[in-house]
This record gives sequence, structure tokens and C-alpha cells, in this order.
Amino acid sequence: MKKILTLTAILMIGGLSLLAQAPPVPPSSANNGGTNGPVGGGGAPIGSGLVLLITLAAGYGGKKVYDFNKQNPTG
Repeated sequence: MKKILTLTAILMIGGLSLLAQAPPVPPSSANNGGTNGPVGGGGAPIGSGLVLLITLAAGYGGKKVYDFNKQNPTG
């Protein structure tokens, strides 16, 4: 019991000394109006990744249905 209390106290006190750093300042560019404010948007192409994700999910779901019907045939 004493070991657990000691370990808990050490972890709680050790957590107080851990400090996070501030995030870096974003670079100024034409996307955010030339200021150091938040970056506005960007050109990340998410369309093809989204199609890939939906296709893989549909294939996985189809395989699960196929395996379920193979194990439990109705009719």
C-alpha cells in the first residue's frame, strides 16, 4: 500500500513539472492575407482519399455479409 501511495505521489508531482511549448507562429503568406493569423484553407486534395475510404468500407462490409450468409444459409 505504501508503494502505491509513493508512486502516485511521484507521478502527480512529476506531472506538474511537465510544461508544453507554445505552437509555432504560422508563416505569412497570401493565403492568410499576409498576416500571421490562422492559415486560410489550403489545397489538400481530400476527394480521391474519401472515395478510396468509402470503397474500402463497402468492400469490407460486403465481405462480412458474404461470410455471414455463407455460415448461416437461409432457405
